Amino acid sequence: MLRVGVAVALVVSAVVHVQLAPGYQQAAPGGIGQGALFLVQAGAAALAAVFVLFKGSRTAFAAAAVVALSSLAAVILYRYVQVPAIGPLPSMYEPVWYTAKNITAIAEAAAGAMAVAGYTLLQKHRLGSGTAARGWRRGASAV
Repeated sequence: MLRVGVAVALVVSAVVHVQLAPGYQQAAPGGIGQGALFLVQAGAAALAAVFVLFKGSRTAFAAAAVVALSSLAAVILYRYVQVPAIGPLPSMYEPVWYTAKNITAIAEAAAGAMAVAGYTLLQKHRLGSGTAARGWRRGASAV
């Protein structure tokens, strides 16, 4: 169930970014613009969603967490801090919240939190099964 939740939240983020990309690319029609970066983010989110949905491993949850939380960090950073253009990357300062931005921020926060929870649960399960297996071997060797 956690895998499905992470995947759905990442797909929501990807879909909204794809929908917004053309409008944001108008500022840099021939180069690296915010729209192009939105498409890269959407692709990363879609790939992470598929990875976590079909694999469900700690690596998949970690990848989903990195994609979701880095996207969330970017939306928050560019909402509150006027970061200048860095090399080919444009300045993406946008000091407003609007519906689509709210939806992506919520989806990214949810995906990130669920991915971290999935990773943590699998880590605990792995550690727990390793301890049980060592205890079982010790007991078996004593017999």
